[in-house]
This record gives sequence, C-alpha cells and structure tokens, in this order.
Amino acid sequence: MIICLDVGNTNIKYAVFNGEKLKISFRVATEHKKTSDEYGGQLISILQNNSVCVSDIKGGIISSVVPQLDYTLERMCVNYLKIKPLSLGPGLKTGMNMRVDNVKEVGADRVVNNVAAVRKYGCPLIIIDFGTATTFNVVDGKGEFIGGVIAPGIKGSLDSLVNGTAKLPRVEIERPATVIGKNTITNMQSGIVFGFAGLVEYIVKKIKREMKDDAVTVVATGGFSEVIAKEISCIDNVDKLLTLEGLRYLYSINCLEN
Repeated sequence: MIICLDVGNTNIKYAVFNGEKLKISFRVATEHKKTSDEYGGQLISILQNNSVCVSDIKGGIISSVVPQLDYTLERMCVNYLKIKPLSLGPGLKTGMNMRVDNVKEVGADRVVNNVAAVRKYGCPLIIIDFGTATTFNVVDGKGEFIGGVIAPGIKGSLDSLVNGTAKLPRVEIERPATVIGKNTITNMQSGIVFGFAGLVEYIVKKIKREMKDDAVTVVATGGFSEVIAKEISCIDNVDKLLTLEGLRYLYSINCLEN
C-alpha cells in the first residue's frame, strides 16, 4: 500500500491505495503551526480507526502548495510511517510537456490534475479545480499543458464578503431554491453559487473559443465541484479524487517501473 498527500492551503487530503484500489481517503485542516508529531498522531489515529495497518504502507508521495509544511510532513512520514515519501517537484517524472512561460510557477496540484485527467479522459481538456483558488488548466490535443486561469475560490470569496461587511452572516454554501433571494442568507447563497456558475460557464466558453474546439472535455474536481456542476451544462465529468489518483499514478511511474 502507498499513501498520497495533497497539501492545499485549506485542507490536506490523504488517500491510501492498495495497488490501484482506493482503500481510504479523508481530509484534515491545514494548520501551519502543527508539528510533525501532531500531524503524525492525528494520521495514525485515523488509519487505525479505519482498520489500515500502518506497517503495510510501503511508500508515499506528497504534492504541496504550502512550502512551510513540506519538511514537517516529510518528517511525519519518516517518523510515523517509516517511509521516505516522494515530493512532486524537479526531477520527478510526470510525462507531461509544460508550454508555459515559467514551469516553476505552476502549482504542484495543477500538474497532478493534468496528468491524472489526461490519463483518465484523454485530451484536449479543461480541468477546473474548485479549491482555495478556482483554477482552470488547459491541455491541448497533444497532451501538453498550455496555460490556464486562476480565479478566486468560492470559500475565500464568501469569507471576504462576510469579513468585509458588518451585518452579513456566515452561511452554508448551497444552492438556494431561486435566484431571487427572499432573505439575506438566500441572497448570499444565490450570489455565490449562481455567480460562480456564471464565471465558470463564461471562462470555459472563452477558452474553447481560443482553442477553436467546442468538443474539449471539461473535468471538475475539488470541494465545490458538484455544487457548481449541477448549475451548468459545460462540465462533462465531476471527479473528486482526481488529484489523489494522479499522485498514485505518479508514484507508480517513478517507483514501481524503475
């Protein structure tokens, strides 16, 4: 078995795979001040509660957009799982050409999503990740990453709205019954859900126009992908485990085939 860690600004997503089969996946909050012992104790407890034998985990891989936690989580893996994890970065084989101005600027999670989506859905592709930021990755018909879009994230936008106004409450991000809200909560939910649905639909339309291809497959992942996908027809597939499955694949081509 191997363990995959997708370290984001808001959550750390974990998955344990037995071969290609997912055994367990879960997420915990990203906390910059936590030590490797605190993360390790939390991880061991969750694994044991889900009947995963820690000694059966023989390898791991980490994708991180939070550099402050890279050493902490590597030490956690070494001390608590007795493995030296791979880290997504220079020297790791991905099999994907990156036709952008500066490859180093591309977040690790975006690279993993590209690799996983091409392998699973073919190309050309638009991959939308509804995470802390809302990212659009564009992969052309040759399977090359040619760029994309970074927009504000759904939760961050709501937090900004609440924190920047004195009287607006914190609300659940869910679809209201109608666009026209009858109270403050449904007004806010309408603005967030339908507003982001419109943003996604318009950006996808513009990308397809620039690619001169209306048949591009659109794949959505991330926490709010299902909420937005229900509102628009341009998203072809929702794949919540895309990043973690991509990490499993990258581990396999960098370790198991050597």
